[in-house]
Amino acid sequence: MTQLDGVTKPKNKRSKRFLESRAPKLLEDMKSAMIMKGGNTSQTVTQALKDLYLLKKPNAVLYKKKNITRPFENSTSLEFFSKKSDCSLFLFGSHNKKRPNNLIFGRLFDFHVLDMIELGIEKYVSLAEIKVTKCPEGTKPMLVFAGEAFNADEEHRRLKSLLIDFFRGPTVSAVRLAGLEHVLHFTALDGKIYMRSYRCLLKKSGCRTPRIELEEMGPSFDFVIRRTHLASDDLYKTAHKQPKALKPKKKKNISHDAFGTKFGRVHMQKQDLSKLQTRKMKGLRKRKVETVTGEEGAGTPKVSKVER
Repeated sequence: MTQLDGVTKPKNKRSKRFLESRAPKLLEDMKSAMIMKGGNTSQTVTQALKDLYLLKKPNAVLYKKKNITRPFENSTSLEFFSKKSDCSLFLFGSHNKKRPNNLIFGRLFDFHVLDMIELGIEKYVSLAEIKVTKCPEGTKPMLVFAGEAFNADEEHRRLKSLLIDFFRGPTVSAVRLAGLEHVLHFTALDGKIYMRSYRCLLKKSGCRTPRIELEEMGPSFDFVIRRTHLASDDLYKTAHKQPKALKPKKKKNISHDAFGTKFGRVHMQKQDLSKLQTRKMKGLRKRKVETVTGEEGAGTPKVSKVER
């Protein structure tokens, strides 16, 4: 590939296909995450990164080598690796005396850091410690958020949006009941974030709808929010902007309610009710009424019949 006037031009078809895969699209590909550890990490952080990588697979890249970088001070290395691996999400783990067992969740827009939130691990139970059957790789999880802080506090709202982006999985057009077997539950309580991972068990209930039971399969985290780097409102709005081609065209006189029911308004011309066909009843028949009128120069009145 050669670069002329700031535009990269491919030399062969392979380079052209590569550039087309990286070019902006109306329907973007599934978001991938790069998972890396800093220059100094603990056993807890290393194992936590591996467990979160297993939950995110196959849309994740795990870097095994240490990366001496500080995302809150200088994010150029993260942006370089993001462009190299074509990832718009990242998870960075580190450990030091001031901030032990540290995880940084973040996302990028146009290969520049959009926002990131630092979470400290206070309690952790790994996947291997819970001896139960695990969900298959690539299972799309159901995300549950509990706690008023996720709707009241700005930092928690951004954290909720970031976690949804990180764990949501691929976009599907239909859902199979048997495929709903993984639940990620996040609870905001007393300044902490509790993350739990469950496997859904479908039990016999005596009817068509099965009875649901949740079995904890790990990993389990107790987080505390530390540092945050949030994008400005203008940049955040720009990152969420959709192309005009994807916006649904508004149809006249058609609306939907909260449950998705379609309502339509039909316009009709003014009806002539005098020509409306009604039920033929004896009482509605026209009757002849006799009226008496006088004539000039005659001594007897003239009788005429009028219908009514």
